[in-house]
Amino acid sequence: MARTTLDAASEAAPGGRPGLRGRPWLTLIAVSVGVMMVALDGTIVAIANPAIQADLKASLADVQWITNGYLLALAVTLVTAGKLGDRFGHRQTFLIGIAGFAATSAAIGLSDNVALIVTFRVLQGLFGALMQPAALGLLRVTFPPEKLNMAIGIWGAVLGASTAAGPIVGGLLVEHVSWQAVFFVNVPVGVAALLLGLVILRDNRAEHAPKSFDVLGVVLLSGAMFCLVWGLIKAPEWGWGDPLTLVFLIGSVVAFVAFALWQQKVAEPLIPLRIFRSVQLSAGTVLMVLMAFAFMGGLFFVTFYLQNVHGMSPVKSGVHMLPLTAMMIVSSPLAAAAIGKLGPRPPLVGGMVLTAISLFGMSTLQVDSGTAITSLWFALMGLGLAPVMVGATDVIVSNAPPELAGVAGGLQQSAMQVGGSLGTAVLGVLMASRVDSVLDEKWTEAKLPPLTPETAEPVKDLAKVGMAPPAGPGVPEQAAEAMSGVAHSAFISGMSLAFMVAGVIAVVAAGFALLTKPNPARLGGTAVPHI
Repeated sequence: MARTTLDAASEAAPGGRPGLRGRPWLTLIAVSVGVMMVALDGTIVAIANPAIQADLKASLADVQWITNGYLLALAVTLVTAGKLGDRFGHRQTFLIGIAGFAATSAAIGLSDNVALIVTFRVLQGLFGALMQPAALGLLRVTFPPEKLNMAIGIWGAVLGASTAAGPIVGGLLVEHVSWQAVFFVNVPVGVAALLLGLVILRDNRAEHAPKSFDVLGVVLLSGAMFCLVWGLIKAPEWGWGDPLTLVFLIGSVVAFVAFALWQQKVAEPLIPLRIFRSVQLSAGTVLMVLMAFAFMGGLFFVTFYLQNVHGMSPVKSGVHMLPLTAMMIVSSPLAAAAIGKLGPRPPLVGGMVLTAISLFGMSTLQVDSGTAITSLWFALMGLGLAPVMVGATDVIVSNAPPELAGVAGGLQQSAMQVGGSLGTAVLGVLMASRVDSVLDEKWTEAKLPPLTPETAEPVKDLAKVGMAPPAGPGVPEQAAEAMSGVAHSAFISGMSLAFMVAGVIAVVAAGFALLTKPNPARLGGTAVPHI
């Protein structure tokens, strides 16, 4: 990236005083503003999908591609994007990511058909992938080891606040402006982040930064990630035993094995497998997968519970989830301070235990559970997740060498994507299976007219998202209420099973957290050099 007037001005202030560039806490602000845009987009778009569907007369499959296209592009390219930062500089990749993300957001808002929206969403995912590993890479090479965990804690608080704001901001924009405004809102944020980045961010490159690029490794890893994530996304629709599902899942295994073999042969691999000799880094990666499995997989059903069972609007349901994100915002810096004093193990283990307790607690929710009890479990979950998000990220990034900071950031984000996709798919299957097994019995107990093979399937499909079948003309009000009660009861039964399994996964994750320990460089108080 060419040197600009902003570059020169930020290097030194009048009188020879140090300029703004490269200051750790200013770097954190610049990075946080950029990543805030991606985090906000992750939850705000879901609110706009129904409006997009109605305005453009799109099918359900079209709307699903608006989400899946973005997620696939993001998941497939995260590690490669991190390697680009290691090779060409995290500042450059971060700024390109910001500019591209804002530009594609504007293009989506100007699009008048679903095909264009999906195309730009895929590009948006690619630019988002450039930003996230680069953000962690910039923090890794800017902050000394003893302060890195606090920086990651504040960074995590910003992500939590942005994620929480998504449904609320999205609901207000869709309701009072238009669905296009959900995407246009990224433009001013992107411009601000770009200006901050140009002035503040320094292009620190490690001494042993890679000099070449492993193209075959990129192809193999991208193919493996695509097959895995796409197989997990489509498995609930196709069926886990469907030949097409098996082709994608087995194909991902084959591609991962080929990738691992190739990494041992190539001179400068995409992911040097030696980094996994670090027990802490490996444990942190597995922990991130399991945490995302339990958290994202379990939380997937909460929106249906609040909106379809309790009848809340998207904005109101977002407000009801604020205890979770508020606790994450407040406790992320506190968790970072605790990790700095105690090391990662106690906060990580304690955090996963609290997360498990909250998931087991949410498995007891009923149709008539009030706001107080749901808020309690949400707050406890936020309190538990904060040290895990901060600690696992810190363990992964700080235990990788500086020249692989981008790869480590991509690895952390990829672990979350895979864990979330896996949790949503597996828990979704368990939930759907429970609904299928209990609905007939509950329907009979309610003394409703027997379901025929033709009517049973759509009734069960609606119950799996907490919705009751529409009452036809002439159906008595008492019968309509009974149908609604059965559908909600069956959904609660499936959701309870999903949360129980998620709780067990969280307990397993607590076991992996026992394998973590402080980074030796941090114990010695040595700083990461600015190279």
